[in-house]
Parts: sequence; structure tokens; C-alpha cells
Amino acid sequence: MSIRRHPLLLAAVLGTLLQGCSSSPRFNDHFGASVRANLAAQVIEPAAAANTNPAHGVDGTAALAAQERYQRSYKENDTSDSQPLISTSRGK
Repeated sequence: MSIRRHPLLLAAVLGTLLQGCSSSPRFNDHFGASVRANLAAQVIEPAAAANTNPAHGVDGTAALAAQERYQRSYKENDTSDSQPLISTSRGK
């Protein structure tokens, strides 16, 4: 069975193979739209990035002291006597 004898079969096979090369403008228009929508949904206030006002609260010196105290708390052992908050012994 030669391909030259069946040109209709050859045309059908080539047509089927060329379908994989066709473009899909319907899908390309919306490509990545769901990802962009999900990223936008995670932003609470989109205009917050443009805010140049500093945050109000603890001043820099107090914040630095609190951070250093926090870091030291992991390096030093607690020397204060720990007493239980609830006493189990009954006074007679």
C-alpha cells in the first residue's frame, strides 16, 4: 500500500499533524489572568506601597533596646527564682 496511491489519506494525516501548529487566540488572550487575579486578591491595600509617611509607634532608641534585650534573653539564663503561680500545699 503506497502513499502515492492514497492522496486523500496523505492529506488527512498531514492535516491532523498540522493542527498542533495552529494558534489559539482565544486562550492566548487570557493567558495568566488567573495568576494575576490571585496575586491581586492577596494585596490588602494596593496604594500602601506609595505611602512615604513613617510608621508611628516606638522610637528607634526604645526599639533597638527592646530588640537587644530580646536577643540577650536567648543567650543568658534566667537567674530569677521561679516560684509556682499555684501552690499545691494547704496551710493547716
